[in-house]
Amino acid sequence: MTEFSHKQQLVRTLIEEKELDGLLLQRVSNFAWATCGAASYVNTAATNGAAILLITAKDHHVITNNIEATRLEKEEKLFYQGWEFHISPWYKNQDAIAHLTRNMRLGSDSFYPEAKDLSAELARLRSLLTPEENVRFRVLGRLCADAMDAAIRNIHPGQTEHQIAAILAFEAHNRGLTPIVNLVATDERIYSYRHPLPTFKILDKYAMLVLCGRRWGLVGSITRLIHFGQLPEEVRKKAEAVARVDAKFISATRPGVTVGQVFHQATETYSEVGYPDEWMLHHQGGPAGYEPREYLATPESCEEVSVGQVFAWNPSITGVKSEDSIQIGEAGNEVITEIPNWPSIEVEVDGQSIHRPAILQID
Repeated sequence: MTEFSHKQQLVRTLIEEKELDGLLLQRVSNFAWATCGAASYVNTAATNGAAILLITAKDHHVITNNIEATRLEKEEKLFYQGWEFHISPWYKNQDAIAHLTRNMRLGSDSFYPEAKDLSAELARLRSLLTPEENVRFRVLGRLCADAMDAAIRNIHPGQTEHQIAAILAFEAHNRGLTPIVNLVATDERIYSYRHPLPTFKILDKYAMLVLCGRRWGLVGSITRLIHFGQLPEEVRKKAEAVARVDAKFISATRPGVTVGQVFHQATETYSEVGYPDEWMLHHQGGPAGYEPREYLATPESCEEVSVGQVFAWNPSITGVKSEDSIQIGEAGNEVITEIPNWPSIEVEVDGQSIHRPAILQID
């Protein structure tokens, strides 16, 4: 079974389970998932794309306008997947959805009148990656790591956060990635904000760069920190502590374990390293796929970890953070956004040695 036919089968099974006649996919992430990597967006910040998919028990349709149709057919190769196109002039209201779905019991991934909301179910389906998606994710992870490495080694004191973000965006786009999250904080802003949008603040000594890069619809996540001059003892201590928490996340994320159990083990490690409440100040991540996190892990998460999933955990302690994308294998986990020759902190956890990224120090 091909990746495409497998996903068609998953959708039709979901339709049958929910006693529906069809499913509308409007979100950019679901469009990419169902088409094995096609892009429906024009505005990269948009949640919903410029084309909509309708999948029924027997057919699969694309509803779009004449601006997008040719690109979707040829460059995104939807024609070869057998999608039936319904094309409207850009200047007229599209009535194809209403026509195609008349008298149907519908599900949808976002609001549509009288449709059943299946967004949560779809997020969990997206997180269960196919072998083909795992191959693409490994390439994506390497590209994100290369972009981050090239960017962070080309920043220096005196640059603004906007300039640093521009360097990171350039290195991402130069590798065919779309930087859908590009966060930069310098010096005291690292201590103040977990989601630091770049500003005109000028780098003095300390910088944090965060990238969520998208390609083929998949999203890889990575964070790195750099310090110019002697690293303060407090920051070094926190970096070692957060590395230990991250290592526990990676070690505990194994097939058959629930996401909630992983979460509990990591929060216990927060307490063991002396920062028991820091996990409450920011989410800890979760399974990745066609969103940076398909859903956020919580203490109550009951989903089981599966082989082939990718997780992006991002523990943080005020002033430091650790984040990579990891692939869950049968024999062990692999960090797919690892940067070769990056300084690391070695952590012994659960009988294994795990290396987590240290803060890059430039004297």
